[in-house]
Amino acid sequence: MAGSYNSVINLNNFTKHIENNMADILVLYYSQTGAVRELATHIARGIDSVAGMSARVRTVPKVSTVTEAVAAAVPETGPPYVTSADLRECVGLALGSPTRFGNMAASLKYFIDGTGGEWMSGALVGKPASVFTSSSSMHGGNESTLLSMMLPLLHHGMVIVGVPYTETALSTTDQGGTPYGASHVAGADGARVVSDLEKSLAFAAGKRLAVLAGKLGP
Repeated sequence: MAGSYNSVINLNNFTKHIENNMADILVLYYSQTGAVRELATHIARGIDSVAGMSARVRTVPKVSTVTEAVAAAVPETGPPYVTSADLRECVGLALGSPTRFGNMAASLKYFIDGTGGEWMSGALVGKPASVFTSSSSMHGGNESTLLSMMLPLLHHGMVIVGVPYTETALSTTDQGGTPYGASHVAGADGARVVSDLEKSLAFAAGKRLAVLAGKLGP
């Protein structure tokens, strides 16, 4: 059922894209428990709220410790796996991952480490990018993950987009949300749901990314 629902959503987005000549912003994430996936959903909503912009949501396969293991070419549920074409065709990028010792998850880094061809061709130069994450605690690597995720994007020549303090939720949240990017604090057991403030900051991050992508142009 979930796969069918996502297929309908993807088809509707594709139809909207063709009819309205939309520009795509890539929302690329890895999520293990679902929190980063939910942040990606609200970032995509923010992108879609800007005229002429459309969120292209993609994920990456899980890295296996079994070297012979190969992931299916198409995931059973959720968005498709990202391709190099998604990077070339997007006008902006939102990159999301849970924290892993203050850094992005291996599955996402594995993909990023393989983008040498895009780096050589300058495919991402001048495009805006934002980052988002989820951690188990307030001081569990939340901000360092966001900062470390920016490094490969800077090497690609991208323009980093943060969340300004004109977003009032940034000054009132006692959970996730940073000037470096949207975030969520899941709790030690990972059971804490994404709060309304965290959702609003994710939406604002996506909207700001889309607005700036429109101003920077192709």
